[in-house]
Amino acid sequence: MRLGVLDVGSNTVHLLVVDAHRGAHPTPACSEKTVLRLAERISPSGELSKAGADELVRTVAAAKASSTRLGCEDLMAFATSAVREARNSAAVLRRVAKETGVDLRVLSGEDEARYTFLAARRWYGWSAGNLLVLDIGGGSLEIAAGIDEDPDFAWSLPLGAGRLTRTRFTSDPPSRDQIDKTVEWLAEELAPVAKKIAKFGVPDRVVATSKTFRSLARLTGAAPSSAGPRVRRVLTEDGLRQLIAFISRMSAADLAELEGVSPSRAHQLVAGALVAQATMRALSLPELEIGPWALREGVILRRLDQTNGEDHTVSSD
Repeated sequence: MRLGVLDVGSNTVHLLVVDAHRGAHPTPACSEKTVLRLAERISPSGELSKAGADELVRTVAAAKASSTRLGCEDLMAFATSAVREARNSAAVLRRVAKETGVDLRVLSGEDEARYTFLAARRWYGWSAGNLLVLDIGGGSLEIAAGIDEDPDFAWSLPLGAGRLTRTRFTSDPPSRDQIDKTVEWLAEELAPVAKKIAKFGVPDRVVATSKTFRSLARLTGAAPSSAGPRVRRVLTEDGLRQLIAFISRMSAADLAELEGVSPSRAHQLVAGALVAQATMRALSLPELEIGPWALREGVILRRLDQTNGEDHTVSSD
């Protein structure tokens, strides 16, 4: 069957279309991205602006049209932190449903972590053992670990790259003082989480997903995306430390010129790198592997698991 998954994130709205059936490897057929930066369209009162909602409706409508044109049997649509945290999210969701016919479900941070963990588990298999999965989004950091397909724990922290860029930095590039204070603050925020994770034992494999981790790995020498998803890519703490010393002195415009960096995300690369470094330090991780599957693939895999049932929607685990 052909399935579409629509991911309304803090930075982009991403439509992924795959051909798949239960027990098979989902094969990507098409991918469409639109940069909305919804998190930056939240007003001081905490509401998504009318202009932001207008653009979201247009983008969702266009994605639905694309999924129909491409022959999708089902379109699973979900939203993450930007819509989740908007005070007027319920009204925005009702408008999207009324004007586009798309039921946009809001995932909790824990759900994000669980779906991402499922994707990583399916990709690496049971041989990965006690698996630890990290994902840095625009609004949040997800951490999950366990030995089964459903993680033993799944946490979401408000430490996304976009969020930190907006709340911690006031200049481009950020000042040395802003970086130093952010490093110290991140260490304090992650310390209690690290203590909880330590109780679950040392992971056999550590996997990082998301565009932020992929970009950081690419900038430290990992293979480009053109090499395919099965090429092993790693990010080391030493390599990341050297990279931060370099990119923290560059403006967003200069960062956008680097190979492997999306122009739409260049402005939050430094913050994302600091979150990655702080997480690796807090969890004593000298190296992690970059996984090709993440949240969208997790949603697709869960949908395929349900093909013999009647519930074909994105739901909480």
